[in-house]
Amino acid sequence: MTSRAIIPVKLSLTEGDFYTLWAPTWKEHGAEWQAFLGDEDGLFLFTSPAQLHAFLRSGKRHDLTSHPKWGAFAAQPADLIVPEKKETFDIIGAPALLAGRPSYENVSALGRVLQVTRSLAEVTGADDAVLFFASHSVLGNVQRGADHYGGDHGMGEWSAVGRVVLANWAKVVASLDEQVRVIEVADTEAAESQQLIDDARIRTAEAKAAAEAAEKEAAEQADPYDSSVWGLAGIDPVKITLDGKSVYTLRTYVDGAPVFLGRFGEIFTFPTTRQLARWLVENDEHDMAGLATWETVMTHANAGELDVLVHPDNQYSYQGLVADIGKGPEAVDTAQMSRGYELFADAADWAADDSLNSYLLANPRTQDYLSYMLGSTKTAGYVPSKPYSDHANSWKELEEMLVKRFSKF
Repeated sequence: MTSRAIIPVKLSLTEGDFYTLWAPTWKEHGAEWQAFLGDEDGLFLFTSPAQLHAFLRSGKRHDLTSHPKWGAFAAQPADLIVPEKKETFDIIGAPALLAGRPSYENVSALGRVLQVTRSLAEVTGADDAVLFFASHSVLGNVQRGADHYGGDHGMGEWSAVGRVVLANWAKVVASLDEQVRVIEVADTEAAESQQLIDDARIRTAEAKAAAEAAEKEAAEQADPYDSSVWGLAGIDPVKITLDGKSVYTLRTYVDGAPVFLGRFGEIFTFPTTRQLARWLVENDEHDMAGLATWETVMTHANAGELDVLVHPDNQYSYQGLVADIGKGPEAVDTAQMSRGYELFADAADWAADDSLNSYLLANPRTQDYLSYMLGSTKTAGYVPSKPYSDHANSWKELEEMLVKRFSKF
């Protein structure tokens, strides 16, 4: 059953199909209530959703205006006055559901019909229908679903429900028929409401299509890395290429501080991603072992399902940088240099040593050069000048400091 507090429903009785509103059980001031659209004289039924909508637009008095959720219901788009499939109740056709086996569909449909029928009986005071439900406890088990009828005695109990319904249902329906009070609405008003319903349906369909298109576009633009084990764990494989060689390791950030796969300032590096994945299975003495999300990585590693995927943002290449620095500032790819310096700084921060800062303090020309090349505002008035070989040699020394941190290269 829908979770909405007030539900448009379609009820099939002897005289045909009717539309109204149903408010299943709700609590107010410590008491339980249930209601249908109507007044002190009885239930209001309509021959179409448009007729029902037109009545509501008229502002005529009815009992549901006192429902705590009435304001929210009344503010809904007009197309929501049309019952959904599960809000359609074939009361007169209930015995047909019992002619078949207790499938999920049959039991579910019968359970919903019995629920709304019992509510109708109690709200309208249909005596024969009220007595029917009060006298046959076997009906209550229908609400438990199809699984209840799956045991050894399931078919027997389902047949018992069938016998009770077949013997009494005509009287139940007749007692409800006596409560039918069809409310007439002017054709012009119903036509206006139908137009409002149609317009709302178009807007709903357009909004749904737009949402689906946006969802599809977002899915197409989404980076698959984000849903990988690495994206979920927040731990990234890193590829470092230098002097024609590449090594792989892992890095993450905890409260903004870098953490590498390694220990005591040594970064554990591997020539292939396969060797890295294999090593993780057999070793747990490293700084990442205590991370909250490390278990996510190891679950895949132990299952042999760990694909060490390096995102382009985590690929660092130092290839050609020393030579370019020697040619002059215009030859240097500053994005490549910036990323390379980022890795120098991360490695030094993680190792908790002052080697990088000490080197720059001891080599102020290098510090000024890097500040100039990387866009720092601290170098106002400074411009690199020939020879550039000193800057190239200093960068080479920084690369060598990084390599010394590697376990293998």
